Amino acid sequence: MATLQSFFLYFAALTAILIPARAQLTPDFYDNVCPQALPTIRNIIKQAIQSEPRTGASLLRLHFHDCFVNGCDGSVLLDDTANFTGEKTAFPNLNSLRGFEVVDQIKSAINQACSANVVSCADILAVAARDSVNLLGGPWYKVLLGRRDSRTASKNDANTNLPPPFFNFSQLLSNFQSHGLNLTDLVVLSAGHTIGLARCTTFRDRIYNDTNINYEFAASLKHSCPRTGGDSNTNPLDSTTTRFDAQYFRDLIAKKGLLHSDQELFKGDGSGSDRLVKYYGYVNPYKFLTDFSASMIKMGNMKPLTGTDGEIRMNCRKVNN
Repeated sequence: MATLQSFFLYFAALTAILIPARAQLTPDFYDNVCPQALPTIRNIIKQAIQSEPRTGASLLRLHFHDCFVNGCDGSVLLDDTANFTGEKTAFPNLNSLRGFEVVDQIKSAINQACSANVVSCADILAVAARDSVNLLGGPWYKVLLGRRDSRTASKNDANTNLPPPFFNFSQLLSNFQSHGLNLTDLVVLSAGHTIGLARCTTFRDRIYNDTNINYEFAASLKHSCPRTGGDSNTNPLDSTTTRFDAQYFRDLIAKKGLLHSDQELFKGDGSGSDRLVKYYGYVNPYKFLTDFSASMIKMGNMKPLTGTDGEIRMNCRKVNN
């Protein structure tokens, strides 16, 4: 019996030696491999935002939509192939996700700057999201790096895992909790909507059917978003749409949330996340910035591929040959 126990202990120890622990993400992953990587990303994003401020929100959204579908693995960037239908045509993404050309530009520039294919598309999305937020007035935080890219994508998983704009509060919270996130994460990550625009199709039902909405605000939106037609017309997600700030929360308190899912975070009856919305909006807007940073790091650590899993794509739109 003792001999058998000794064998199992020896086998367990040998296994621990032979099978390395799963690699962890670190903020200095590229410091020696390619120190030019992060400055290259930031420079291109700065130029893109100067050309079109909406680009920042688009890149932030790409990272969110990537991480919520099977982890932060760059799968959202893959075009359809004969082997799979990717995420770009899923309901939450179709005619909605933007910024792919900027990612292509970044990838090409990084490969040239590094003289090698060493920076993953998944990491590009994580850094691009941080830099976009920061360049538009939001916080700067250390992005954990070392992700690798997936070799597949799933339209069905995107439809299942991404929260649509018509979700109610309990559905939103349940969705976030299924990804290992909590109420605070839900509130501060939703406030990424402090920048960017939304299409008429995403808020039409709210302005014509919701009751928890400012009357004048709804009336003003109906000019550009009629009951029929104008599906692609856009409106700012908050009243300071090119600046990353806490105005999003103040708009919710005034019942001026553009999306139904946004306004669900504040109902004015003290339930759900009302307290957090008031706190970030008026009591301590700076705490929003620090909590947002923490939640972005937490989200960015959702099921990344590391070590020898996945690959580092040469082209973010397709898997390597």
